[in-house]
Amino acid sequence: MAAHYGIRQVPLHVSYDDKDYREGIDPIPENLSSTPGVTTSGANPAELTEYFESALEASEGDGVVAVHLSRKLSGTWSSARLAAERFSGQVRIVDSRSVGLAVGFTAIAAAQAAAAGADRDRVYESAIRQAATVDSLLAVQQLDNLRQSGRISAAGKLFGSALSIKPILHMVDGTLQLRERHRTYSKALDKMVDAAVECAGGRAVTVGIQHCESPVVAEELLETLRGRLRMVTSELVVELGPILGPHVGPGAVGVVIASHLDPIEGIEAR
Repeated sequence: MAAHYGIRQVPLHVSYDDKDYREGIDPIPENLSSTPGVTTSGANPAELTEYFESALEASEGDGVVAVHLSRKLSGTWSSARLAAERFSGQVRIVDSRSVGLAVGFTAIAAAQAAAAGADRDRVYESAIRQAATVDSLLAVQQLDNLRQSGRISAAGKLFGSALSIKPILHMVDGTLQLRERHRTYSKALDKMVDAAVECAGGRAVTVGIQHCESPVVAEELLETLRGRLRMVTSELVVELGPILGPHVGPGAVGVVIASHLDPIEGIEAR
């Protein structure tokens, strides 16, 4: 998809055993989502400057729209703001207010607008609209990774309960917050489907499933949603990967619902 739409991806970093790995570039050890001592970090201003320079040159003067993880969950957005100051307004920075597939859908919204002939400012507005309307839900099977990551609001309420609780989390204004909690993981998945259907509201939507080492559950979840949603324009299933996986742990499965997207090109039919 990135190649089809001409989206450039800046690698984030995962560190383990005193080694730094760049996602999508360096070979990264497997099973880091269940390995203690793993840390992650965003792109730094120097890295972003390099990518902005390359993208700006390729745009032939049209400018750059850069979509990044929520500023409340990553330092990448702040680094991007610093890097963009060197380009005299030719680079516009978008806070996607989310992570994972929701960031991807926001980038695709921008790319689709650009492909339709929109100028830089209209592309930026398309990304902002998508970021404000995308819904992102996540069912977590274990709490240890969330506790260690420190990237969830209302943590006291969640972690003060029994360890058997299976939470449903959702993105709210750029932060990961507790939506519901259930006694069993199967119940949490069922309720997440209900929530996704409610988010769709009977509209035509793009559906994304993201998971951490749970491909079978992810496919089953997608199949269930197919039967519950009125119209799905595009669908895809992705692995959360080495950057997000360590924060949510094995077994985590999420649903992302997006409107305002044309059918996504560059993906294989399911």
